[in-house]
Amino acid sequence: MEIVPSQRTRTNTPNDSVSTLPLYRYAPQLEVRLEDFEVFAMDRLRVLKGISDALARGKRPEEMENLVRDLWKANMRHPEASEEVNKDIISHFVLRLVYCRTEDLRKWFLSMETALYRYRFLLRSSEAKRALMAEFDLPCKAISRTEFENVKEKLEQVARSFDQPLPTADAIFYKVPFEEVPELVAGRRVYIHKGHAYVAMHQVVSLVVTQFRSNLSKALILTNRKWTSTIREQERDRLTPIVEALSMSYLGPDYSQPKEFGEISIKDLDQLARSSFPLCMRHLFDKLREDHHLKHGGRMQLGLFLKGVGLRMEDALAFWKAEFSQKVGAERFDKEYAYSIRHNYGKEGKRTDYTPYSCQKIISLTPGVGDHHGCPYRHFSEENLSAALGRMGVGSRAMEDVLDKVRNRHYQLACTLTFEAVHGSSCDAGINHPNQYFSDSHKILQPKISKMPVSCLHLLKHRDPCSIHYWDIFQGTECMPPCLHRTIMRHKEAEVLGISRGFNAVDLLQFVFIFVVQTPSIVSYFFQIVYLYKLMC
Repeated sequence: MEIVPSQRTRTNTPNDSVSTLPLYRYAPQLEVRLEDFEVFAMDRLRVLKGISDALARGKRPEEMENLVRDLWKANMRHPEASEEVNKDIISHFVLRLVYCRTEDLRKWFLSMETALYRYRFLLRSSEAKRALMAEFDLPCKAISRTEFENVKEKLEQVARSFDQPLPTADAIFYKVPFEEVPELVAGRRVYIHKGHAYVAMHQVVSLVVTQFRSNLSKALILTNRKWTSTIREQERDRLTPIVEALSMSYLGPDYSQPKEFGEISIKDLDQLARSSFPLCMRHLFDKLREDHHLKHGGRMQLGLFLKGVGLRMEDALAFWKAEFSQKVGAERFDKEYAYSIRHNYGKEGKRTDYTPYSCQKIISLTPGVGDHHGCPYRHFSEENLSAALGRMGVGSRAMEDVLDKVRNRHYQLACTLTFEAVHGSSCDAGINHPNQYFSDSHKILQPKISKMPVSCLHLLKHRDPCSIHYWDIFQGTECMPPCLHRTIMRHKEAEVLGISRGFNAVDLLQFVFIFVVQTPSIVSYFFQIVYLYKLMC
């Protein structure tokens, strides 16, 4: 595969001679434009990352088949149908080059490409599957009718144990050395006799995928050797920067400008931080309010995020100056810090319009002593993370799910589960950017606020700052009915409206009224809550 800056020439190989599900044994003899080199790889990367997120969320096999079909259709089509196979092959080999460089990268790519191949194979017709098996030259052969009758009873026992249809006279079974289908053997899903496994036609995907995985694993090692020995140095000014950046590429919107909700003002920040900031930004915001200072990494991460949610440069300068001046003084702020804020907005230096950090970039950061930037799901201890999630209103069951994802290093999925727990709404796309978290949160919460009674809105926005914290009333009490607890956890109306200090007895009655309107079944518990409030006072 040769990379050229000019227009890519067509291959002379007729499209019908190439399998629609390639084996990826050899790099194609094609000239590829640099633009296609990168675009094709990013399109395939969207498919692989979609598969990764779905597998981490525990999607069922039938759901995965539909997902892979949709992801492939959305990302891997080409304006010219005859070029789709070329795009498939080129994108695979580009990502093979990208992900061959470290063991962790190889492991992820091998797992995702194998999963992609599995579901693409399952979506093929029986004839196409048999053709692919022949191309792989697999160590198997279809059993004769006589042999089928001899083992039919055993095959039926296996089928019954998994609630599968009983094999019929026209069923196709393959006789395979048992070590070729470790997945089926481990799951006891095949009959084994004299070192051979009897594999039904609907199970041959395991055989094909095992062979594919073995071939790709060896190829990645060889590609890494070639990359380190020759390619990286030869292409250091052209391909190397692209290859090294692709594995960390963010594939969504850049959020450099607020597109949906317009500008926000300084007075909105505390309210929005509690209701719609992701944990990484909420932690930075709280530390800024507490210490009146952040180091450079924290200022960049939070500052660009605030720019993306709609904080104007003039308001950003006023906000940071109000906080920093309490620690370093107004004069020192103007000399040492104001320039970098204007620089982030493209008003100084190269006048580049800097974009907010994506989740991938934040996760890759390594904060030092005294730093607060980076991803809390990656860098916090389990105890600190649990406490932070509790302050966001994540329940114990959801918190355990989040911590489980963190233990398996699925940090973005952990953030997605946090979003779902806080907002009571699914997020199938997953969280890939802090500003996406904010945007999706705003979309969910704004309609709920608009439906509240005007009197309740006025009351909750003008709360008594000396009264008890609302969560102290509801959290951890046996007097609260489960339906009310679920409603509070799901809607979080109080957090949306910015209740940070609490409210008095009248506030409580109004607040409960909101939930009575939404969930009439809690009326019978109304006086229990009022009584609880009096006890706590």
